[in-house]
Amino acid sequence: MNFELSGELQMIGDSVREFVVRELYPHEDLVDRTDDVPASLASELRRKAIAAGLYAANMPTEHGGGGLGPLAMAVVDRELGRTGWALQVLVARPSNILRACQGEQIERYLVPAIQGKRIDCLAMTEPGAGSDLRSMRTKAVRIGDEYVLNGGKHFISHADVADFVIVFAVTGVEETPKGSRSRISGFLVDRETPGFKVERGPPCVSHRGYHQCQLFFEDCRVSAAHLLGEEGTGFEMMNEWLSSTRLQVAASCVGRARRLLDLATEWAATRRQFGKTIGSFQGVSFQLADIATEIEAADLLTLRAAWKLESGLPCNEDIAMAKLFASEMLGRAADRAVQVFGGAGLMQGTPVERAWRDARVERIWDGTSEIQRVIISRALLRNFAV
Repeated sequence: MNFELSGELQMIGDSVREFVVRELYPHEDLVDRTDDVPASLASELRRKAIAAGLYAANMPTEHGGGGLGPLAMAVVDRELGRTGWALQVLVARPSNILRACQGEQIERYLVPAIQGKRIDCLAMTEPGAGSDLRSMRTKAVRIGDEYVLNGGKHFISHADVADFVIVFAVTGVEETPKGSRSRISGFLVDRETPGFKVERGPPCVSHRGYHQCQLFFEDCRVSAAHLLGEEGTGFEMMNEWLSSTRLQVAASCVGRARRLLDLATEWAATRRQFGKTIGSFQGVSFQLADIATEIEAADLLTLRAAWKLESGLPCNEDIAMAKLFASEMLGRAADRAVQVFGGAGLMQGTPVERAWRDARVERIWDGTSEIQRVIISRALLRNFAV
């Protein structure tokens, strides 16, 4: 078994890391202090990412994307994870769900998103439908050649800067052996569509500058041509998308934890107490050892899941394991890094304090830790019909 990344993957990782350090690190304090990424800065960083060939690396080459598969994207996301989401999203990627675009949707939504000319966001979560997406209440009723949307979404990341939203809504009910359930469909909704409104949600302590928003649909009319995929296939599309984004979260957590380890190790090697560097005391050095060990375990879980996804192998539980372990590992790594730094680790404006706050949300979005445990345990018990 060969656990080494290929030379090409190592080069990709090195290139992304150099970009993050050179172009994104310098703006972290501004973004965290103001809870905002100025539009001019966002435009400039996106332009630099496009020029460096890093933007939309996950999208098909035939439409101008980078064409990288899940394994290479895990390497990319690992390095982007060294900074916060408000900045890494400017280098990252359009939603994989846009691959479902057909006909004129390709030129109107997919290609401009790949080119960085239009920004997308994804709207699934509602006040009463978080982990249980089937319970969403936003509805889309077909009337002639249009769908009329009514309802609302919340905790929708990046909606305040998005040009269009990929929104999921109930379009009917179907009968199954387990009873009735909602049929869900996806739609492409332009920001300026009448009846559609976006509002900033309450401030969040994690990932300042990367805002969560509330969306409101009131008799919002959308052409049937904006239906993404086939009617009633939205739930399957959401599940497919969540697989890739959970891997993205796992890889980002690995990258963020590695930065924390670098910072904590340097501090332990230079900070002196009682006439010695604090790294010479086991109480500190063992903290570093635990962080390093868990990072390697999370990295291997993530890369294995990415490899299985790229190989077309069943991997839902593998992705769940990676997301679960990596996100919880980051929480422990951040806490240990703060302990190594002592009081200095909790001072505002430091990378350690920022990472400690940012780490908390990773166990919640894109499927909570509890949801990942449900996926894993069901896979274990499946053959016993439990």
